[in-house]
Amino acid sequence: MPQLPELEDLELALEAGAHRIDVRRVASVGEDRLPVYRIAVGNPAPYVPAVGFFGGVHGLERIGAQVVIAWLRSLVARLDWDETLHRQLEGVRLIFMPLVNPGGMLRGTRANPAGVDLMRNAPVEARHPVPVLVGGQRISAGLPWYRGRAGAPMEAEAAALCEAVRQELHGRPFGLALDCHSGFGMRDRIWFPFAHSAQPIEHLPELHALHAIFSRTHPHHPYVFEPQSRHYLAHGDLWDHLYLLALEQGCRFLPLTLEMGSWLWVRKNPRQLLSRNGIFDPVLEHRRQRVLRRHFTLLDFVVRAALAAPRWLPAGDAREHHRRAGLARWYAAR
Repeated sequence: MPQLPELEDLELALEAGAHRIDVRRVASVGEDRLPVYRIAVGNPAPYVPAVGFFGGVHGLERIGAQVVIAWLRSLVARLDWDETLHRQLEGVRLIFMPLVNPGGMLRGTRANPAGVDLMRNAPVEARHPVPVLVGGQRISAGLPWYRGRAGAPMEAEAAALCEAVRQELHGRPFGLALDCHSGFGMRDRIWFPFAHSAQPIEHLPELHALHAIFSRTHPHHPYVFEPQSRHYLAHGDLWDHLYLLALEQGCRFLPLTLEMGSWLWVRKNPRQLLSRNGIFDPVLEHRRQRVLRRHFTLLDFVVRAALAAPRWLPAGDAREHHRRAGLARWYAAR
């Protein structure tokens, strides 16, 4: 099998966690038949909340996969000794897909080996005009942001991600997903749906309440929390698709995207512009290590927030208060 450092790191973590984590190979992709793994740990009962961690959806954005793999390795190591972690896992289910697009990562492309941008591959159409190409196109796989043929099945990688979410995160009292990306701006951002519409989502009160407890707990956090539509609209967004499915089923499901601001790394080290990967990932090792450490607080927080959801999810008048506050914070300019 061709060498892919992120896949090697992931498989070392899976070996270390043998017999304590549930590992499934849910797809084999590309000519090299690279594995796409789904890892689960914690209580499988449907009455407990669940959190999903995803990375490597875009093959150029290696740091997203590295963040999820590093946190998974830390969790596996803690299973040996951390009694608090074991008590936590009695009340929550954790799902990991750290390397959704191994074929694209091996080839150094945003798209998968078939040339399809997985984050434009879902059957969701934008309600308003989208940016040319960036918003998703069906012209050619030779151009970026290709959605795939109209009416074709979803790509195997995208279908595996969607199936994991439907099986493990939908149908529970509370589900939350964090998908790790890079490449947009100089700030780390936490995006939430929609990408296909500028309208607020139904669970805006819950998102505002989540933002509120995070900001109170970590008042100096580095993230800009906002709807993706504030920047651009797009066709085929996987998280819009999965959120809309959850809404049809009456599920309380909050999908978040961590968009790490890679332009800051370029500003600090302009030579990264000479490398295609350098536009999306920190090249210097000390900076990569710093990024890996930087986001552990966020990943730990979302697990704790899911566990304690009944304590902070708004209801009654409080829900209306958070809805109005969310509209004022994120949509007032519209």
